[in-house]
Amino acid sequence: MSSNPGSLKRTLTTPFTTPLAALLSALALVLVPALPAGAQQPSPGTRIAEGLRTSPVYVDPGYAGSVPPARQKQLAAQIARTGLPIKVVLVPLVKGDSFNGKADELQGVVRDHLTRPGLILITTSEQAGYLDGQEWPDDKHQTRDAVSAVGFLPDMRDAGLAEQVSKAIELVQQGNGTQVYKNATAHLGSSTPDTAHKSTGSGAPWLVVTVAAVAALGLAGGLLVFVRRRRNGQGAGAAFTFPKAVFAAARTADERALREHANAEVIALGEAAQSASDALPGLPRALDAYAAAGKVLDEAHGLPDLAGVLALVTEGRDALAGNAASALPLCFFNPLHGRATRRIDWRPLGRRDRLNVAACEACDRAVRTRRAPEVLTAPEPRGAHRVPYFEIPADRSVWAATGYGSLVRSAEDGMAARVGRGEFSRAGGASS
Repeated sequence: MSSNPGSLKRTLTTPFTTPLAALLSALALVLVPALPAGAQQPSPGTRIAEGLRTSPVYVDPGYAGSVPPARQKQLAAQIARTGLPIKVVLVPLVKGDSFNGKADELQGVVRDHLTRPGLILITTSEQAGYLDGQEWPDDKHQTRDAVSAVGFLPDMRDAGLAEQVSKAIELVQQGNGTQVYKNATAHLGSSTPDTAHKSTGSGAPWLVVTVAAVAALGLAGGLLVFVRRRRNGQGAGAAFTFPKAVFAAARTADERALREHANAEVIALGEAAQSASDALPGLPRALDAYAAAGKVLDEAHGLPDLAGVLALVTEGRDALAGNAASALPLCFFNPLHGRATRRIDWRPLGRRDRLNVAACEACDRAVRTRRAPEVLTAPEPRGAHRVPYFEIPADRSVWAATGYGSLVRSAEDGMAARVGRGEFSRAGGASS
């Protein structure tokens, strides 16, 4: 399906655009002021260390809604009962921040500031929606595997951030995290990579709610970057990075919050297409992606479908930027991890052939170190069990057929085209 730019663009003005524009204007006023010249602010590492001197649990204000003060006290009491030197640090990690968006750098900074010989750290991860664990001077309590195992436990599937942290503390205290991790991931299998390198760990999935202010700032930043690029006459350029930034900042979500975030993304794509020139080569494809994203959002049954909305928005943004053919899609293993960083060869469990898929940094590292990447799951067609979404038959799931963009070889075979042909509706969505 191909859209007529002139006619479809006129349909993009909706009652939502005016409030969004007002929000962006207000945010612009907030973003303009700068610190006075010479003003000294404590470094993030210093702030975290100061907080940890009064409590073993440090929570960034953006996560206060998910781990409020009363819950922080409960976690602190749980840590005290273990008798272990456990510290919890929950802060957003985004590339370009003080920790370069990496959990191991965050952990190293915290360790340097605390200057203590024995330390167990449970932190957020560079992989959106997950936790990361590290222990010094050695992994005596199997901290890394204990924290990683949490996200694979059936009773943790719908748990909130505080519950996930509590479970991680419990497993660290038990000291058998490696066996728990192996048991919890046995059904997922792994690839057989040719090379391996050191892993910094991964974590447990508690998917995405955007703290409203943080999400709005991310949305404003994404639109401002796009508008600035167009004003400078740079249609093509770096791949659209807004989704990854938002995923990293929005780690405590439930389905309702993710749906609201996806709706905001679709509106933003529509506004960007509305302001684009009719002569822009990628505009028809962007409009197809916009129409498909709106349809999927209206009929979405759960997280896999909402992830599809975000993948379609990314496809549309790349088309507007003029780099749809070269830009990497969202992560194949879990599109809620954000934009992939490279393509890798991966062999699914039980198959001889390899797939070439796009992976985020954390999933790439997991595959190369012979660990199971943390995947987005969906119910089997009969609904009895949850399985990796890509194990659903391709004729029953647009997302399994396309890998959220990784398995697409042409626009005609892409997500937007399939949705336009009615394949999403016939499949009945992916369910949650």
